[in-house]
Amino acid sequence: MGELKVAIVGCGKIADGHVEEIQKLGHLARIVAVCDREMVMARQLAVRYGVPNTYDDYDAMLRTEKPDVVHVTTPPQVHKDLAMKAIDAGAHVFVEKPLTLDYAASRALVEYADRAKKKLGVGYSYHFEPHAEELRNLVRAGAIGDVVHLESFYGYDLSGAFGKALLGDPSHWVHAMPGKLLQNTLDHALAKIVEFIPDERPEITAFGSLRREARFGDRRDELCDEARIVIRGQRVTSYVTFSAHARPVAHTLRVYGTKNTAHLDYNNRTCTLERTPTLPSAVGRLTPAFENALAFAAQGFRNMRRFSRSKFHFFAGLGLMFERYYESILKDSEPPVAHRDILRVAWMLDRIFAEVDASLTTSKRRDTSSNPTEAEAR
Repeated sequence: MGELKVAIVGCGKIADGHVEEIQKLGHLARIVAVCDREMVMARQLAVRYGVPNTYDDYDAMLRTEKPDVVHVTTPPQVHKDLAMKAIDAGAHVFVEKPLTLDYAASRALVEYADRAKKKLGVGYSYHFEPHAEELRNLVRAGAIGDVVHLESFYGYDLSGAFGKALLGDPSHWVHAMPGKLLQNTLDHALAKIVEFIPDERPEITAFGSLRREARFGDRRDELCDEARIVIRGQRVTSYVTFSAHARPVAHTLRVYGTKNTAHLDYNNRTCTLERTPTLPSAVGRLTPAFENALAFAAQGFRNMRRFSRSKFHFFAGLGLMFERYYESILKDSEPPVAHRDILRVAWMLDRIFAEVDASLTTSKRRDTSSNPTEAEAR
């Protein structure tokens, strides 16, 4: 089917995952160059992974290398401009999430790619984890029945490496985004549910809060660390939870159907089915614990097999997504994440940020009124 020439712009940490997974695909794609405005970043990535060419001039890379595909792995503030330049240069473009800073920019980019007949990909890697594929198989087989409700939970650790970097630097690029930390994480929670909520514009209610006590006296204090979201479609609803404080740090999806309920654990990489009991009375309450134990044991053995085949690694979903994205280019078929779903996630994010900002403003006013100044107290 041919081999795609791939170039990467933005050589930070996530670029490592892109390079590793692309290089595993063998005949499908070959990385010809990497680019970063800091040449030292481009060179260190190229040396570690054996990439032949490095650039600190994006336009020069596009002119010289003429890549078939460009991966944009920079901070999201420049995603739109870099992606459009790649399209103008004749390349398909894969963009890390979040796609852009708002729905309007995302729509402009999607329409730009459509007019140029180029495939636009976005980094919803959890969408392609092996256990997520198992869920789709269950849905297609009718094991769940009609989807009634979904609960998507995304935990976050502010004491982790990225969290420390975020709280340690008021100029970090996350603080400059409209949705701040939520904008850098909620794609993970939303991308999993849109395929089950067919509504173009479901009703959305959301609120956010700041639970942590540490304060810095600058923009870091505006970082929402808890959010609760309700998405209401005509036939399917969803709860989305973001929490930086709940422990252990969880990443799950529960899908409630008219027949059975599926539970996905993205940290432990399991997909189990909770079946409606068929045995009567006390026996019907006794057996589910053993059935659940057997289901988890089966998942454990399945993961062991993946581990033995070197397929149980952190970026497994990213690799499958790249493979399907490249095949959509070579076969001129639909990309693995439909452009429609990309835009629905972007629209939902705008609505959520507006609601969360309003709730935080209301909470701040309430706190101020309940804690009067010394002059007001007199």
